[in-house]
Amino acid sequence: MTATIALSPIASAHAGSATGAATEWTQLANNAQLIDLLKSSGIQVDNQITQIGQLAEQIQNQLKIYENMLQNTAQLPDHIWGQVEGDLNRLRSIVEQGQGISFSMANADDVMKQRFKSYADLKTYLPNAESFSSSYQSWSDTNRDTIAGTLKAASLTAAQFDSEEDTMSSLRGMSESADGKMKALQVGHQIAAQQVAQMQKLRGLVSQQMTMMGIWLQSEQTDKDLAQARREQFFKSTAPSTSGGEKMKVEW
Repeated sequence: MTATIALSPIASAHAGSATGAATEWTQLANNAQLIDLLKSSGIQVDNQITQIGQLAEQIQNQLKIYENMLQNTAQLPDHIWGQVEGDLNRLRSIVEQGQGISFSMANADDVMKQRFKSYADLKTYLPNAESFSSSYQSWSDTNRDTIAGTLKAASLTAAQFDSEEDTMSSLRGMSESADGKMKALQVGHQIAAQQVAQMQKLRGLVSQQMTMMGIWLQSEQTDKDLAQARREQFFKSTAPSTSGGEKMKVEW
């Protein structure tokens, strides 16, 4: 799922902080700028994940309403099905944005390890001594596999969920029968529920990464402050006296 279409104004409010920042981090030559950008992006990414999770939950609830309508009436009006297609397409966009965030934050971890040896040596509380980069990759793989499994159960493929065009094409095919519509609604509801849970996990990873970043920054600043204090103490100290003792006398 590599498409980059942003369909939701809510979820794309801070898109630059995630999918766009990955390349910025690799291009910043100034280490101080890198750190500042990462700190500000962390806050934006956290807000973005929250909004994406809320949107996924809204779509999940809406699809359940449509599913109940279809069960009770055995059909959905065309204008209602149009709303279903829009919600499912926004759901596809949510999946893409989550993947973009995980890639971006993993990239930030890799850049920090390349730039700062002290950060590379930082011990985290991640299981099996993993890096954040590998943890994001694991999250991404799990998310993709879960979605693929859900689609497969409905005789669909992940490729049919890849792009807006493919998604809409598969939905139009399913809309030809009540059974196909119900299947699309059920799959969408399941994927939306999965995304709510996955966004919570992703937010936990980002929060943990930013916490560890804060610990590292505090340690770095402490070392700098200590070195500065020692320099000031050295230059303020009184030079040892060169006078005193007996004077040398010349005797004839």
